[in-house]
Amino acid sequence: MVVNICKWCFKTMRVLGTLRHRININSTLLRNRSRVLISRGFKNQSGPLQAGEYEFQDPKSDDEIVNIVYVDKDGKRTPVRGKVGDNAMYLAHRYGVEIEGACEASLACSTCHTYVHPDYFDRLPEPDEKEEDMLDVAVFLKVNSRLSCQIYLTKELEGMELTLPSATRNFYVDGHKPQPH
Repeated sequence: MVVNICKWCFKTMRVLGTLRHRININSTLLRNRSRVLISRGFKNQSGPLQAGEYEFQDPKSDDEIVNIVYVDKDGKRTPVRGKVGDNAMYLAHRYGVEIEGACEASLACSTCHTYVHPDYFDRLPEPDEKEEDMLDVAVFLKVNSRLSCQIYLTKELEGMELTLPSATRNFYVDGHKPQPH
């Protein structure tokens, strides 16, 4: 399966040394910056998923539904209906919540940084070393900070509140807000 990766994402991942580590690639294709061969592909009914695509499937029963709330930097609350196993960052993208996610959940940035409500923070699995490293470069870090790309919904997280920080660290200095791709 061949996946297109934008030039910016490729450079970012290569600089951070994560591209080779995160996916198995054919070294001869490194020279071609627009296409990367991935050893195992993920597919949906309409064909292969592109880099950063998220396949949402409606819950099959009420037992799978997990309701959470995103609170943006201005205090606007966005209730969201997800399902068990959904990734909190991609779910936010689906509902138009402004979480950037520049590295598309590859743990190469901290632009999906969120604050987890204290009542739910201990219900999440401990962050691994890579997530902790990325949290170290996040701005406005708090004790309840997590990367939303590493939060997967479970029934125990029903009613969880994720608050977005007032700013995130990204690679743009001109105020440009990248859109998830």
